[in-house]
Amino acid sequence: MKFLYTTLILFFGVSALQAQALVYKPVNPAFGGDTFNYQWLMSSAENQNKLKDKTTETTKEKTDLERFKESLNSQLLSQISSQLYRQQFGTDGLSEGSYTFGTYAVDVYPSSDGLSVNILDTATGEQTQIIIPKK
Repeated sequence: MKFLYTTLILFFGVSALQAQALVYKPVNPAFGGDTFNYQWLMSSAENQNKLKDKTTETTKEKTDLERFKESLNSQLLSQISSQLYRQQFGTDGLSEGSYTFGTYAVDVYPSSDGLSVNILDTATGEQTQIIIPKK
């Protein structure tokens, strides 16, 4: 009996010594995993995502009439701004001074960087500065 126990212990002990190397194989195909896992990983991530993209749900394709209306509005505003620019500044372009367009106060003055244009919305207090570099 002692011989049987000793034989069993040696047999199982020797088989336990025969081990193999543990190798890690990533699941994600971006890190070297199997490419067939991609679809499964994407569907799993989308199912866990609680945030939905609102722009795709609310954004509709514009009709030809809506695009035409936007184009017409853009062209009209461009022509009006060109006329206002010519009336205020003439054909010579911007010159130094202070100008008022409704609630906008525009100050044009030379600076070390070039011609500076400060635009102040007197209604809201918002201010923008545009610098036109020297030639």
